[in-house]
Amino acid sequence: MTAKKRQITGGIDTHGRTHHAAVVDQTGRVLNDQQFPATAAGYHDLLAWLRSHGRVTKVGIEGTGAYGAGLARYLTSQNITLVEVDRPDRKTRRTKGKSDPIDAIAAARAALSGQANGTPKTRTGPVEAIRTLRVARSGAVKARTAALNQLHGLIASAPEELRANLTGLHGQALITACTTLTTDDTPTSDPIQATRAALHSIATRVQTLTTEITQLEHRLHPIVATTAPRLNALLGVGPDVAGQLLATAGDNPDRLHSEAALAHLCGAAPIPASSGRTNRHRLNRGGDRAANKALYTIALCRLRHDPRTRAYTERRTTQGLSKKEIIRCLKRYIIREVHTALLADLAALTT
Repeated sequence: MTAKKRQITGGIDTHGRTHHAAVVDQTGRVLNDQQFPATAAGYHDLLAWLRSHGRVTKVGIEGTGAYGAGLARYLTSQNITLVEVDRPDRKTRRTKGKSDPIDAIAAARAALSGQANGTPKTRTGPVEAIRTLRVARSGAVKARTAALNQLHGLIASAPEELRANLTGLHGQALITACTTLTTDDTPTSDPIQATRAALHSIATRVQTLTTEITQLEHRLHPIVATTAPRLNALLGVGPDVAGQLLATAGDNPDRLHSEAALAHLCGAAPIPASSGRTNRHRLNRGGDRAANKALYTIALCRLRHDPRTRAYTERRTTQGLSKKEIIRCLKRYIIREVHTALLADLAALTT
């Protein structure tokens, strides 16, 4: 009876094949810890084990966006309050050591004390679909860029009779010329024939990746436009920028309880760096850097096309601010518009 009335907090250290869970009471005293398989049956057993120690108030989980995603979805479906826990810093690990039970207990105590208070993404709505498609597109874009770099490098060092015909070509014309190079399938040690075969192979790979990117964009762009019409309507926001901001925010709007929280999430909130009589702020190098890049893209677009932004830039320049400082201020102002639009779009999705 006492155990059933007791309030407990769980902590979970997630891995690919197993999850290690720990339980602490309201004073932080460790009650128990145990390891469970990272399967559907293991999730069920883990929750039953937690509830056997008392009433579960919250559970702190490491890695809800990676190894702990499946467990987080299951616990959310069972109405368990989840807290995103960052891994302990290096100083803490040097002093207290590193093991699965230690990490699980640290996660439970961080959730209990409020040191960890982030809300995990639900990963059950259209934003998760956008994120997965963006992962595939990003990989294809990086692979195509690497292939193009290889192609240009081979052309620069190719034998003269090949290099003279390809040096003046760019873009699609260069890719087409390389794919039409005649090659001999028989093995040969001739550098010219080997270079022709290599250029043909890489150019064909570029064409395949371009087709893949186009197909992914045909899937991705309509979903982004339907999910976030207000965000897409903002000046400087295109499908790629909107998709990144949606992926950063997640499906659940309760994570964005204020524009300041979104600014910290995107690394656009200045960090206090004052001491004594010195009162200043420094650049925030944390947060989601991809989201920060999206804000930077919006700022550059508005600096070129928005009269209000250009007037603001001129005024701040006369006050002695550099261009970097002005863009940093612009990012913080852009966050206000993005936060309002995101909340409206995500609220429309939930209703």
